[in-house]
Amino acid sequence: MRRILLGLFVGLTLMGSPAMAVEEPKYTLVLQEGTFEVRDYPPSLVAEVTVNGDQGGSANRGFRLLAGYIFGGNQTRQSIPMTAPVAQRSTHETIPMTAPVTQSGSQGAWVVRFTMPSRYSFETLPQPTDPRVKLKAVTAARFAVVRFSGIANPKSFEAKAEEVLGFIKAHNFHAIGPATLAQYDPPWTLWFLRRNEVMIQIAP
Repeated sequence: MRRILLGLFVGLTLMGSPAMAVEEPKYTLVLQEGTFEVRDYPPSLVAEVTVNGDQGGSANRGFRLLAGYIFGGNQTRQSIPMTAPVAQRSTHETIPMTAPVTQSGSQGAWVVRFTMPSRYSFETLPQPTDPRVKLKAVTAARFAVVRFSGIANPKSFEAKAEEVLGFIKAHNFHAIGPATLAQYDPPWTLWFLRRNEVMIQIAP
């Protein structure tokens, strides 16, 4: 499995510029306190799939399906540049306002998402040939975010989600969405150099 993801990341990155730059979603920084930030994101287009299983297995399967789409698995057989991060969230997660985040078991449904490059519009983005891949327009949103390094496993994801909820509560913000895990680096990146984030949407 790791070899498959490694090969996909190499191929996807090489579709970018010669410097292997990867586009990231733009945002406006509203507040920063240590590793915590509040960000305003503009509207965007995403490709996403919903897969069942545990967090790691779902991330792998979702990544392969989305990679197939941007590798040319679309009606015009276009190659679409890879962006970062790869985002993942549970469809059954609940966000209590005064308690840690909880997930409904380890075998739930997960949404895995790629943000599409900013140069595309809904009209110019090619339609996927795999019906499991859905294209969506995402409205502007504000997120509370914490950044961390290391391996993003279920334990660290839950712990960081609890930290974000504590930050939200301390600043009297109001959480209005589930926790999302955002991973920015290819699988060959050393664990201590990896950039991960947990994001929770809050009311403006």
